[in-house]
Amino acid sequence: MQSSVTLSLYQPAAASTIPKSNYTVNHSLPFSPSKPINLRFCGLRREAFSGFSSLSRSQPLQSKIHSNKINSAISASLSDNGSAPKSFDYDLVIIGAGVGGHGAALHAVEKGLKTAIIEGDVIGGTCVNRGCVPSKALLAVSGRMRELQNEHHMKALGLQVAAAGYDRQGVADHANNLATKIRNNLTNSMKALGVDILTGVGSIMGPHKVRYGKLDSPGNIVTAKDIIIATGSVPFVPKGIEVDGKTVITSDHALKLESVPDWIAIVGSGYIGLEFSDVYTALGSEVTFIEALDQLMPGFDPEIGKLAQRVLINPRKIDYHTGVFATKITPAKNGKPVTIELIDAKTKEPKDTLEVDAALIATGRAPFTDGLGLDSVHVERKRGFVPVDERMRVLDFKGDPVPHLYCIGDANGKMMLAHAASAQGISVIEQITGRDHVLNHLSIPAACFTHPEISMVGLTEPQAREKAEKEGFEVSVSKTSFKANTKALAENEGEGLAKLIYRPDNGEILGVHIFGLHAADLIHEASNAIALGTRIQDIKFAVHAHPTLSEVIDELFKSAKLKRASSNFNLLTVLILWGRLKLMLQAQ
Repeated sequence: MQSSVTLSLYQPAAASTIPKSNYTVNHSLPFSPSKPINLRFCGLRREAFSGFSSLSRSQPLQSKIHSNKINSAISASLSDNGSAPKSFDYDLVIIGAGVGGHGAALHAVEKGLKTAIIEGDVIGGTCVNRGCVPSKALLAVSGRMRELQNEHHMKALGLQVAAAGYDRQGVADHANNLATKIRNNLTNSMKALGVDILTGVGSIMGPHKVRYGKLDSPGNIVTAKDIIIATGSVPFVPKGIEVDGKTVITSDHALKLESVPDWIAIVGSGYIGLEFSDVYTALGSEVTFIEALDQLMPGFDPEIGKLAQRVLINPRKIDYHTGVFATKITPAKNGKPVTIELIDAKTKEPKDTLEVDAALIATGRAPFTDGLGLDSVHVERKRGFVPVDERMRVLDFKGDPVPHLYCIGDANGKMMLAHAASAQGISVIEQITGRDHVLNHLSIPAACFTHPEISMVGLTEPQAREKAEKEGFEVSVSKTSFKANTKALAENEGEGLAKLIYRPDNGEILGVHIFGLHAADLIHEASNAIALGTRIQDIKFAVHAHPTLSEVIDELFKSAKLKRASSNFNLLTVLILWGRLKLMLQAQ
């Protein structure tokens, strides 16, 4: 059933408040908000709880009775099947049925909202059809190929394996079949829960009003009390690069694996570029990275990046050009190879021309927000992104929240990850149903599924030190190696490092970075600790099964050195308590 009690946040008068639904009432909470109520609140920022005070045990009975009456009235105002208010077709309409829209829709139904989702392409969006899902299928193949090709590794385990090979079409079919399966699962889950799936391109027609249908037709109009934009993103292709989908491709084309070129240039060495370098080199290609910045993997913690380069780049058939822009890329034509013209990133002077069999453009992603009709609600995009505040409320050109309009996922640019979009969607539903929720994006993990994997959550070491310098606290770093882990050694996969960045004065976890076997799975203990505000002095006593890879994280937290409280402070506390005790005895 829908919850419709809003939190009475204490905040400055200038702060904006959450739009109330037709059923929303203001009422102080009958619980202490100093701790998360349930798992839905993992990632809730502590600031959202500031200013609350729990009701004392001596709370007047009249107040408790008043609370029960309000709850009863709220329950009576909602129907069990989640019917929309009479003035709207739906409680909620979501534009975009990717992972973010899907997550929001399911949570909305759970909260009793009559929900519709609009999709002009296919259910699942980029992640399911052209991103996370098919890429992991290809990486699963590359991981097995890499292991079978590692004769030294096989011999160390006592295994004898004949020459490994692969069927390109079979690999491509595996990726496509997985995407189809997950897409069907998402579609069926929404249908089973009663979410209306409306086919067509969606656009805002004004407050509470959405049009959907074909672009060249009048379309249909639906109304909703609240609207969520979740239109995602598309591959970003810089000017001067001609994409033909065959020899010059984006990740959308690469995931179809229509060919495995002998030599492929990858423009960009972020997550997308790294993962495809893993796939192509395992399948026999030579790779050349083209990176505009002075180092590969610029988005990673520098220490982790250096180790990853030593393991993932240097031993493989990969070379690279850093500090250069690809100003022009021409597809292969008439027997001529793909040509790439490079200039110095700083001086802009011509530097080199490459001739390769294919080029993959992995220069990031751009928001897919054209044609959304945002002008009708006075919203101006910034570099294509829809501006939002920390509660994902869309902001108009004055910087004020547009009532009942939200934007989640890649379209707002806060954190372009599928699971971040889903978390933002759930956060919005919490707000719509009357419970303030502010997502802590620093608690959201990220992973690169190379072999070995890379994962991270929170701040990098340079970011943490910059923050410490501004705010006046100390930063410490702790590290552990996979070479000391029994399970990793049993797998003959001891190459890896876990790094903890923290405050030694209070035990706050600022960031965790992992490079090694199953790093993408190991990061979540640190992610949840940051989300829940757990300090090192508490989590270091957690018990981990032996022998498991999780002991890498266990040792990481245990190795952290925290500063003890000042002995003078402790002595002063004892003296004060002793003085109070003497006064009490004298009073008797």
